[in-house]
Amino acid sequence: MSGVIVTNPPKAEQRDVDALAAFGVATVSEAMGRTGLLGPGIRPVQQGARMVGTAVTVLSWPGDNLMIHAAVEQCGEGDVLVVTTTSPSTDGMFGELFATALRRRGVRGLIINAGVRDTQELREMDFPAWSRAISAQGTVKATGGSVNVPVAIDGQVIRPGDVILADDDGVVVVPRESARATAAASEAREAKEARSRAAFLDGELGLDRYGLRETLKRLGVEYRTYDEYTGESS
Repeated sequence: MSGVIVTNPPKAEQRDVDALAAFGVATVSEAMGRTGLLGPGIRPVQQGARMVGTAVTVLSWPGDNLMIHAAVEQCGEGDVLVVTTTSPSTDGMFGELFATALRRRGVRGLIINAGVRDTQELREMDFPAWSRAISAQGTVKATGGSVNVPVAIDGQVIRPGDVILADDDGVVVVPRESARATAAASEAREAKEARSRAAFLDGELGLDRYGLRETLKRLGVEYRTYDEYTGESS
């Protein structure tokens, strides 16, 4: 497998990345029309962490972390390392030593469509990571691959410089050209949810706020008393 290391790819504007940092993964995905989500198999190795940054992408051979070493050089302040393999892999391709090197360069965290190890150390050093698997299985450094090329995880294309957001709910990617518009749409959605939250605290029901009683009626859902439903008399 030959490959390429692309240097200095375009990135989302930092002000737009910072604006997106105010929102959760679910809000951002909903603001983009329920798109951009990586699958539920990519899970955090810690709880309570939130991360946003620009993607540095890696395409590796399974069981081989050579290109992660190559990618470290291409990473800088505010980046998120995004790693996938040419075929499915659960090997522990990433651990505490990589995290140490990336932290030194200002990298905000890791998304990997394979395995990580040293998870206790990653949590202790507060280096957030989301992975397909946790595995102590080691890897080799023997096969070429690519850095900063478009990659796909769970059918979702991630390009270098796209915005990556991750939290306890999962991971979402925002195309770099859409970052500003998505931040604005996310802010509008949060404001709408705040109004709904206040209404629910005041006792209003979702059935009424969202006009769902008519939806139930249209779908033929009926209200019956217990006696009517069971045919029993009290």
